[in-house]
Amino acid sequence: MFVFARFLAVMLLVAGSAHAEPRLWKNQWPDTNFKKSSIDNWSEIMSGGPPKDGIPAISDPEFLKVSDETRIGGNEPVMTLEIDGAVPRAYPIRYLTFHEIVNDTVGGVPVAVTFCPLCNSGITFDRRVEQGTLTFGVSGKLRNSDMVMYDRETESWWQQAVGEAIVGDLTGTELKMLPGWMESWDTFKARNPEGLVMAEPNYPRRYGRNPYVSYDSSSRPFLYRGEQPPHGVPPLVRVVRVGDRAWPLTRVREEGGVTEAGVTISWESGQASALDAEVIAQGKDVGNVRVRDANGNDVVHDVMFAFAFHAFWPDGTWMLGN
Repeated sequence: MFVFARFLAVMLLVAGSAHAEPRLWKNQWPDTNFKKSSIDNWSEIMSGGPPKDGIPAISDPEFLKVSDETRIGGNEPVMTLEIDGAVPRAYPIRYLTFHEIVNDTVGGVPVAVTFCPLCNSGITFDRRVEQGTLTFGVSGKLRNSDMVMYDRETESWWQQAVGEAIVGDLTGTELKMLPGWMESWDTFKARNPEGLVMAEPNYPRRYGRNPYVSYDSSSRPFLYRGEQPPHGVPPLVRVVRVGDRAWPLTRVREEGGVTEAGVTISWESGQASALDAEVIAQGKDVGNVRVRDANGNDVVHDVMFAFAFHAFWPDGTWMLGN
């Protein structure tokens, strides 16, 4: 299945390179201000295949009590959000794989829980900016293989990996990242027996299945033309990104955790890769990661692929150890 996807990627790459300019996007994006952008070369942006909203973001999802959820495998990954004063919530990757963005409000905070499968990037943002509260959708565009989101209020385009508007009236505006993390369903349940979990959306999707079989074992990323990571780091190795630093997950796993640069990164087994086996629950064990500061507070981080870190933080620091 992924071999065909790679063939399709080549076709899209050729087509996307030949037609990457705003005048050809205007019909679908009449309200986007293409005169304002931080993009130097429009060929950096290409179609990922689906059109605008072809991957439907979810807004105001329904939730179940942890004790009422029976579909999710214990080792399946969920995005966790724990905000003071609010009941902890889990957003299963089995749903985010097919929707990529969930617009929600937790403890009075409007949030966007995002997951880009092609970069393995899972980040939660505060949807409030100076201009107001935004609602996000999936544009169908990619840049450096990373999802380009858009807001429905101004139709500005946003880079998911960094949370910054790159095209449109809000270009240069940055979203606040919130401390959220990916962990296994069992881990979330054990810590939050009274928590909530996002209910299955009402869409005809094969939830629990992985449309990117063996992707994290591939030699090259999908629809990526940028530089490969330095130091011989394979492009599809997971790294723990904190700010502009990246720790290879292989190092964190081998050392059983790392404490340096003001943070402690812990690792425990038990979380399946969402990008390995056809059934997510049968994916290889990539483990659970938490990042905390010296006071034990959770720190904003992302467990993403190495190529994506290098693409968006080309001058970043690689924490390779001795």
